[in-house]
Amino acid sequence: MNNTIKKLQAVMAAENIKENEPMKNHTSFKVGGPADLFLMPQTREELQAVLEICKESGKSLYIMGNGSNLIVRDKGYRGIIINTKALNQVATVGETLIAEPGISLKDLANVALNEKLTGLEFASGIPGSLGGAVTMNAGAYDGEMKHIINSITVITEDGSLKTIPADVCDFGYRSSILQQHNWVLVSVELALKNGDEQAIAAKMLNLNTQRQTKQPLEYPSAGSTFRRPVGYYAGKLVQDAGFKGYAIGGAQVSEKHSGFVINKGGATAADILNLIGAIQAGVKEKFGVDLKTEVIVIGNE
Repeated sequence: MNNTIKKLQAVMAAENIKENEPMKNHTSFKVGGPADLFLMPQTREELQAVLEICKESGKSLYIMGNGSNLIVRDKGYRGIIINTKALNQVATVGETLIAEPGISLKDLANVALNEKLTGLEFASGIPGSLGGAVTMNAGAYDGEMKHIINSITVITEDGSLKTIPADVCDFGYRSSILQQHNWVLVSVELALKNGDEQAIAAKMLNLNTQRQTKQPLEYPSAGSTFRRPVGYYAGKLVQDAGFKGYAIGGAQVSEKHSGFVINKGGATAADILNLIGAIQAGVKEKFGVDLKTEVIVIGNE
């Protein structure tokens, strides 16, 4: 790894290269052991150079944004994690926003508000980065990312840039073409509409008030833990299977919303994963439904 670090120091600042970095400091669940190497490139050009070096190293590689949909296991990640949070620039061209993947959805929605552009209100309370939201085709209330994307630009496996129109991005429920390839998202073009600033602000406030009322935002979590099974609501299944308030270690099914597993205090990644496994087994036994997670799990057992 020393040779890789030397190469990285030639293309990025030393303070943005961290060894044995605790991933609990970079995930919304506040759990996770150390990554062997944690990199924070500051520009697209830096990211391209870093990716080339990481590829040459042969080490396992994971790209993350806000860490709001991620669990890193307690033994950490044997390889390299690249964090794209610093890539957070936005440009406005008429009714179009061109944004980098590291910007939070909250900040991006506020940019749209300031530009009097409507269409992104639904995303203003989703606790993630644009990159994660596009990869997962995030949605809430009356909106979904696929409805407002014109195109995405990625770095492909060979290091070149490729722009992909939305209609071939294979967007589905919590899925996209980005889950099918080892591409790295660097830019998203969003198609919004001119709107009334007060109406946009009022809608954002209304949706965020609903979220605060119904969801356990006061505790570390990764948002909705489970995907919605066809014909059911995940939270209702969890509650009806008797898991409301159920806890393993510091992990608990929220008493406010059973679709959320929370870190009540001092939880480990193992606590959370064991609780998720218990819920999945209980729901399967009682209702015959396979609950799949929205949360992504990486790291060593």
